Amino acid sequence: MPLLYHGAVALLRIDNLNICFGPTQAVRGLSLEIAPGESLGLVGESGSGKSVTALAILRLLDPSATIQGQIEFEGQDLLSLDPEAMHRLRGRQIAMIFQEPMTALNPVLPVGEQIAEAVRVHQRELSRQQVREKVLDAMHAVALPNPAGRYGDYPHQFSGGQRQRILIAMAIANRPRLLIADEPTTALDVTVQAQILDLLADLRERFGLAMLFISHDLAVVSQVADRVAVMRRGLLLEQASRQAIFHEPLHPYTRSLLAAVPTMRTDLEKPLAMAGGPRALGTQIPTDWTEAPLREAAPGHWVRV
Repeated sequence: MPLLYHGAVALLRIDNLNICFGPTQAVRGLSLEIAPGESLGLVGESGSGKSVTALAILRLLDPSATIQGQIEFEGQDLLSLDPEAMHRLRGRQIAMIFQEPMTALNPVLPVGEQIAEAVRVHQRELSRQQVREKVLDAMHAVALPNPAGRYGDYPHQFSGGQRQRILIAMAIANRPRLLIADEPTTALDVTVQAQILDLLADLRERFGLAMLFISHDLAVVSQVADRVAVMRRGLLLEQASRQAIFHEPLHPYTRSLLAAVPTMRTDLEKPLAMAGGPRALGTQIPTDWTEAPLREAAPGHWVRV
């Protein structure tokens, strides 16, 4: 299969990835690339294979999962790395922001110590004072107020948005090259959500981060992604630049997702599904769409039709 990204050497390259849990195939023949400093939005409804793909990159899937294909980071095949080498890479070169900031933190450990733990694992040569300085730098980078004064505070003493900032601080403390953000704004109200998206954009520019941004919400992805990949039922259906996806979508499912995003013109008297959401597709998707190959309809614009 041709490379899906044009114009740069890939930092992360996924080629023909298949993930099965027993007889259930969660991901089917997925190929993606992310260039250094680029943000790729991975979009789809629940169960489409987005989070499973992210966990496969970090080798965090349950041992019952069967994985075939290639996942390469800077030319290294992650699926063949020994556990110790993968442990050194995970959290240092590739970091992840997990869902649910309200429950992801340890409730009985001060937040400063939780961030410090992420630093100590990968930089054992640092003194206690040096670790603390790195933690305070990370807290400052994510705009947490009074980092020194709040180092010893516990998660319940922070708001939901602040807890998400703490998780981001943990992820960036070791200055990774790739940040995987799995639904990082789902549990937040729209005002805090906008602040977190602005923060991620700022961190990308400041530290040269590449990012895999996973979401079911195209409106959110439109604010952070350079390119967008759309998945359904474990298959990549369409991939293109953000502008092409939002202005010239080619797959019926992509168009349905866009139609489900509320706008000022949305008829509030009708459910979103009736306005053209995924559940309203019915027979609009061809019955053989799952067997159709990806084709390059325009430079850099791939679609399965």
